[in-house]
Amino acid sequence: MSNTLLIAGLLLLMTMAYVHGRRRALSSAAGRRVALHSLPSYHGLYIALWCGLPALALAILWLVLEPSIVRWMVVASLPEAQRSLPSGELGLLLNDVRNLAPGNVAGRQPDAATAAAVETYRTLKSIVFWAMVAAVTAVAAFGFEVGRRAIAPAFRARQRVERTILWLLVAASTIAVLTTIGIVLSLVFESARFFDKVSPFEFLFGLEWSPQTALREGQVGSSGTFGAVPVFAGTLMITIIAMTVAVPVGLMSAIYLAEYASPRVRAWAKPLLEVLAGIPTVVYGFFAALTMAPAIRELGTFLGIEVASESALAAGIVMGVMIIPFVSSLSDDVINAVPQTLRDGSLALGATHSETVIRVVLPAALPGIVGSVLLAVSRAIGETMIVVMAAGLSARLTANPFDAVTTVTVQIVSLLVGDQEFDSAKTLAAFALGLLLFVITLGLNVVALTVVRKYREMYD
Repeated sequence: MSNTLLIAGLLLLMTMAYVHGRRRALSSAAGRRVALHSLPSYHGLYIALWCGLPALALAILWLVLEPSIVRWMVVASLPEAQRSLPSGELGLLLNDVRNLAPGNVAGRQPDAATAAAVETYRTLKSIVFWAMVAAVTAVAAFGFEVGRRAIAPAFRARQRVERTILWLLVAASTIAVLTTIGIVLSLVFESARFFDKVSPFEFLFGLEWSPQTALREGQVGSSGTFGAVPVFAGTLMITIIAMTVAVPVGLMSAIYLAEYASPRVRAWAKPLLEVLAGIPTVVYGFFAALTMAPAIRELGTFLGIEVASESALAAGIVMGVMIIPFVSSLSDDVINAVPQTLRDGSLALGATHSETVIRVVLPAALPGIVGSVLLAVSRAIGETMIVVMAAGLSARLTANPFDAVTTVTVQIVSLLVGDQEFDSAKTLAAFALGLLLFVITLGLNVVALTVVRKYREMYD
C-alpha cells in the first residue's frame, strides 16, 4: 500500500507540474497563444515528464535493490551463530522474519535473536521507505525546476515531448519483445530438461498419458507414461466443437448486424451479444456442468446413446457460446470498415444486396474475419475452467465427443499443482506441453497469414 501511495503522490506532482507549465507558458507570452512556438499543453507535458520520469526511474531502481540491501543489513545484525547457518536454514529464518514483521504467523516460535531481527527489519524497512520518499521527492523537485527554467515562447516543447514519447514507445516495444523471448527461452530450457528424462519420440507419438512419478523408492504404480497425443487430441476435439458453434453463429450475426439490421435493432442487439464476453468463465463452467452436460446425457439416453457424465460435447458447445462475441464483434467491426464505395459500385452494376455482401464485402473483409477466427481459436485452446468442470481430467484418445477428455491447459495446471519436486519429469512435462502448444499455435498463425495473403492478392 505504501508503494501505491508513493506512485499516487508522484502522479499528483506530475499533474501539478503540468498545470504550472501551461500557466507559465501563457504568462511568458503575455497570454497570447500565437506567440508560443508550441501549444501550452506541450509546455505542461514537458515539465510533467521532467518531474515524473527521473523520479519514477529512481523509485523502480530503489524497489529492485531494496530487498537485497535490507536482507544484507538484517543478516549483519544477527548473532554469529545465526549468520553461520547453512543457506537453507538462513533462508527459512529470514522468511520467518519477513512474516513476523507485518504481524503474520511464522512457522515456528521466534527466539530472542529472531525477535530482535524482526525489530531490526521493521526499522530498516521504515527508514528505507522514507529515504526513498525523500529521494524521489528531491529528484521530482529537481526535474520540475529544470523543466520550468526551459519554458519560453520560442522553446520547442512539442519536439521535445514527442521525442520523449517516441523513446518511451521504443522502450515499451523492447520490453514486450524481450518478454516474449524470455518466455520462449524458459519453455525451451525447461523442456530440454524434460527430454533428458523422457524420450521426445515417446512424448510426441505416445498414446498414453499418465504422468505419475515415484515419491519414494519402490512405490507401487509409480511408472509414468508421457505420450501427449491423447492430450492434444482432446484439445483439438473441444476446439473443433467450439469453432463449429462460434464461427457460423458469430459470423452470421456480424453480417446481419452490419448489413441488414436497422439502427434500432443494432443499438440493442450488439450490446446484448457482447454481454456474453463479460461473463466469467467459471459461470460458463457451472452452466456446462449443471445444465448442458445433464441435458446431453438425457438426450443420449433417450436416443439410446451412451454419454459420459463429463463429455467433450458439453464443454465444446458452451465454449463455443462463450467465444461467439469474439467472432461477432471483431467481424462486425471489420465488415463496417469496408469502404461504402465498394458497396455502391456493386449495387450500381446491378448486383443485389446479398450478392454484394457475398462477392464484394466478405472478400474485402476476409483478412479481418480470419483474424477474428484466429483469436477465437486461441481463446478456445487456452480455456481451462470450462474443460475442468464439463469435460473432466482423463486423458483419453478417442474421437467420440460423448466421452470425457482433457486439454493441454488443464494438464499444465494439474501438473504444476501439488507437492512435487520442480525438477521431476511430472512437473517438467508442463513446460514440454506448453512448448509444443506454442509451436502448433505458431504454425496455425503462419498458415492463416498465408491464406489471408492469397485472398488479399486475388482481391487486389
